[in-house]
Amino acid sequence: MKNTSISLRLWGDYACFTRPEMKVERVSYDVITPSAARGVLEAIYWKPQIRWCIDRIHVLAPIRFMNIRRNEVASKIAVNGPRKSMKDGKGRLGIYVDEDRQQRAAIVLRNVEYAIEAHFELLNQTEHPKKHYEMFKRRVGKGQHFQQPYFGCREFSCNYEWQDPADIPHCPESLQGQKDLGYMLHDIDFEEDCTPRFYRAVMNDGVIQVPPFHGNEVLS
Repeated sequence: MKNTSISLRLWGDYACFTRPEMKVERVSYDVITPSAARGVLEAIYWKPQIRWCIDRIHVLAPIRFMNIRRNEVASKIAVNGPRKSMKDGKGRLGIYVDEDRQQRAAIVLRNVEYAIEAHFELLNQTEHPKKHYEMFKRRVGKGQHFQQPYFGCREFSCNYEWQDPADIPHCPESLQGQKDLGYMLHDIDFEEDCTPRFYRAVMNDGVIQVPPFHGNEVLS
């Protein structure tokens, strides 16, 4: 994967990578998901000619949870509402936050820090990989992004910097050894009706090896 592999250090005050099995209250996974890591990379550098793939996740800070309460919108716009409004030429399409706000509890992560190793695949074989590699590295060095990267929720902003893979620090002592984190969201299969796919996340000395998205270890 010459000229396509990158490594980044990510850190922030809070993070919430919501478990889909929790229906009402938000409860975060123990660590960042591959889909959230991909979202950070795409926020920095997205092009239709490439696809980001996460290879490894390094957990560099102890896993700490905290309870908070957040203001959220209580409902969502029904699909039939916009259709009816478009047909009739009038109607209420938006949601007024002040009229539809409620507080919900959330269990989030605090003081998170990760290093992610990833690579990109060329979707257009006429493209040269070095061009995208250099553009991505330059944008990281200047702190440029298309939108502010975040850790699961937009209010939990993500800081980032270039990281040499050879200089990735060791994990804290509390994360040494093997820890089975259970099934975790890998990513969404947008080509199969937005089907979520999961994998068994096992952390060895703070490092999680992420299987290929279409590999046998990834289940729907």
